[in-house]
Amino acid sequence: MIRLAVRVRRQDAEVALADLLALAPAGVEEVDLPDEDLVEYAVYGAPGELPELPDLRAAAGGALVDVRTSEVGDDWAQRWRQFHRPVLVDHRLLVRAPWHSPAEGAIPEVVIDPGQAFGTGGHATTRLSLELLLGLPRGGALVDVGCGSGVLAIAAAKLGFSPVAGLDHEREAVAATRANAAVNGVAVDARRWDLRTDPVPAAAVMLANLVRSLLLTLAERMTAPPGVLVAGGLLADEADEVARAFALRHGLREADRREAEGWAALLLTKESRP
Repeated sequence: MIRLAVRVRRQDAEVALADLLALAPAGVEEVDLPDEDLVEYAVYGAPGELPELPDLRAAAGGALVDVRTSEVGDDWAQRWRQFHRPVLVDHRLLVRAPWHSPAEGAIPEVVIDPGQAFGTGGHATTRLSLELLLGLPRGGALVDVGCGSGVLAIAAAKLGFSPVAGLDHEREAVAATRANAAVNGVAVDARRWDLRTDPVPAAAVMLANLVRSLLLTLAERMTAPPGVLVAGGLLADEADEVARAFALRHGLREADRREAEGWAALLLTKESRP
């Protein structure tokens, strides 16, 4: 088994990730390297199965700073499992893999199989979005645009939001969300959806853990803004621009902002809180 890793400057991460996902739509492993201000994306495969990187380098406009491949030992599957850790969000929600121990007491939990790819709750922007979700009044319709593995949508369903929809452009993400929702015993209407061409659905609450460029597209194409929007997937220095776009186009004002490890998530509402 071969591990192919791409290291990129944090400010160029969204460009590299978008190009890499186009070549590896089943998802990538993401490792934050805060001491070096870098993000590493990795894919695994047998020799000859991995994506061609010269095109990726050209498409990323020279943003990549390091590309390396390495052989992974026969015990890579077990070591890969050890890489994932349960995530306790604000002491009120546990996100874990199937092989981790269940939560103690009555704390709700979301069980996500990392083998499904597209995120397991460990990334800072997912944790920050979950923190903001936990602070919202429960209940009402909710849509998660760019649902990935379904972490946010499943957490919302566990917290009492209904109906919950999960939308994503990738077939693998829709399949992963459906499978993970079934494991968690919740109803999530997961389906394919293209932000650039399909109508933006209306809902009381919208979750959008996307990159900056897609959030700006969402602001441009949205016709019926939600009462509450959680916008994640942002580098900290991109948050002001995105907040301004939703304020100018839809009157959504920043009510809260969470930051960690150089990333940010915004809570935008129709009326700002004091």
